[in-house]
Amino acid sequence: MKFLNKMMEQAGHHFAPGGRFERWYPLFEAFDSFLFGASQTTKAAPHIRDSIDLKRIMTTVLIALLPCVCMAVWNTGYQANSVIVSMGLSGPDGWRGDIMALVGCDPKSFLSNCLHGALYFLPIYIVTMVVGSIWEGLFNMIRGHEFSEAFLVTGLLFALTLPPTIPLWQVAIGISFGLVFAKEVFGGVGRNFMNPALASRAFIYFAYPAQMTGDAVWTAVDGVSGATALGQFAAAQPGHTLDALNITWMQAFLGTIPGSMGETSTLACLIGAFILLITGIAPWRIMASTLIGALLCACYFYFQGSTVNPLYGIPPHWHLVVGGLAFGLVFMATDPVSAAHTPVGQWLYGLLIGVLAIMIRVANPAYPEGIMLAILLGNVFAPLFDYFVIQANIKRRMVRHG
Repeated sequence: MKFLNKMMEQAGHHFAPGGRFERWYPLFEAFDSFLFGASQTTKAAPHIRDSIDLKRIMTTVLIALLPCVCMAVWNTGYQANSVIVSMGLSGPDGWRGDIMALVGCDPKSFLSNCLHGALYFLPIYIVTMVVGSIWEGLFNMIRGHEFSEAFLVTGLLFALTLPPTIPLWQVAIGISFGLVFAKEVFGGVGRNFMNPALASRAFIYFAYPAQMTGDAVWTAVDGVSGATALGQFAAAQPGHTLDALNITWMQAFLGTIPGSMGETSTLACLIGAFILLITGIAPWRIMASTLIGALLCACYFYFQGSTVNPLYGIPPHWHLVVGGLAFGLVFMATDPVSAAHTPVGQWLYGLLIGVLAIMIRVANPAYPEGIMLAILLGNVFAPLFDYFVIQANIKRRMVRHG
């Protein structure tokens, strides 16, 4: 490594301003930063207030996401294998079937579940990273910016929010929209006002709803439908909401249920939250306030009741383990760029997201999940919260000092 480091240092002046390969500096810097640490300070948000740099922040987030990735791979395969065995099917079609023939489709086999799930998750993740890297590289080359590790987090978050059956060309379109129109047009890393991963998913949801909603998209077996827990709640009879479920609360908590690949396991999200909190990467105020807002709103609807809408009958503790609430609360709402930054602003920001997430989930039966839209709307209001908090602090100081 010393030899490689010395070689990179010697070649560096050719890529510096005025060098022969000046325009290729972003590519050189990305490779050099990947291999070795960076000594420069950040020039744009999110700003760092201690010795940790942006690379280590994003690395910590990636580590925190690993439990969700592992669960996404295993559960995707588990759901598919369970359906194949229960229905007496031969296995998946095409090249996936050829690979699965080597180990079989046994839902009791950890290896079989992981391999089958990886055959769906990895193509989605690879397409996301390849297409996203092309856009990142293009804009960095034009602007002369350095490559940022933030895209590694954005790409992984986006892939984890998708169903396993989504066409790969839609994955490419989604990540392209999010990176270009929610990030790069505003100046790139640190200048986006909303979460690019969520913007990508929202675009796909509204542009191609057939591939993002319904019962047939959550289980990676052609022609097989399997409703999510929220879908089962929505289809229940008013007053008998829990009777429509074919899963237990513990299954929902562990994540052995159909849903977006990385969002089903609340346990995996809690492990990620623990890592982010003990390292100080994610603000605890946002997590706490989002949770409080969600529980308060869920309690209101539950005790209010409804003779028409079965979603009113979802107990508050069930809201925490179904849908993408836990995933969004831990990894999306706490985005260091698009979230609020002042302590009071973070409380208001989190409360808004928590309340809106449950309100959209319950009050709109046609759209039984609201965390995505709630966070995007929270991103829009975050600068406003910070502005009023800062102005209030300025006024108090002026009065205090005469």
